[in-house]
Amino acid sequence: MTQFYWVALTSIWMKEINRFARIWIQTLVPPVTTITLYFIIFGNLIGTRIGDMCGVKYMQFIVPGLIMMAVITNAYTNVASSFFSAKFQRNIEELLVAPVPTHIIIAGYVGGGLARGICVGALVTAISLLFVPFHVYSWFMVVITLLLTAILFSLAGLLNAVFAHNFDDISLIPTFVLTPLTYLGGVFYSLTLLPSFWQSISHLNPVVYMISGFRYGFLGIHDVSIRLTISVLVIFIIIFYITIYMLIQHGRGLRM
Repeated sequence: MTQFYWVALTSIWMKEINRFARIWIQTLVPPVTTITLYFIIFGNLIGTRIGDMCGVKYMQFIVPGLIMMAVITNAYTNVASSFFSAKFQRNIEELLVAPVPTHIIIAGYVGGGLARGICVGALVTAISLLFVPFHVYSWFMVVITLLLTAILFSLAGLLNAVFAHNFDDISLIPTFVLTPLTYLGGVFYSLTLLPSFWQSISHLNPVVYMISGFRYGFLGIHDVSIRLTISVLVIFIIIFYITIYMLIQHGRGLRM
């Protein structure tokens, strides 16, 4: 039975990976192009006028945030679009009637989002090396923050797909929730520049913790404690996973 579950899991993984790899011009090239423009505009043009931030060059400061922004967007989008497409085409019903546990289905789709997030993150990191050299301060924090963030937003994308009734519902969350949270999450600035009131408000933004932890992994500087960063990520992952598990188990939102 364990071998059967493993076959089911790897099958979903491979389907999800082949899905975004087959259309790589649409899934991998656009985020790399967008981030490259950020590097040119905010790094080379504006960064030279800003100077240093938190003791490092502004270009070095924004690189971890831009990488994380690409990972968040692509991990989320991959799972949301894939699961909703399966729901829209009624392919998900075939998966639900198969003797496959719910946690295998969740892990399969999340694995696809994780793979795309890591691929885009690696490509953006490679592009960033063309603009600024940087070293890794803590490989542990780089890896753990990257993995937890990609898993979290893959789960968020799956949750969105479960509730979505049409393709417009898939684009609403990235446009009106993810983008504002990311831009206000400290990608282009340090929270220490904000007044104390807005610093407190910023700590309600979960993206702040992800970018802060990832930036610490590269540069050794952070806006919030590392322990709190990991705790917030783990707590959100648990909450999202339990919610999705219960929804799929009861068939909520899985029929168009």
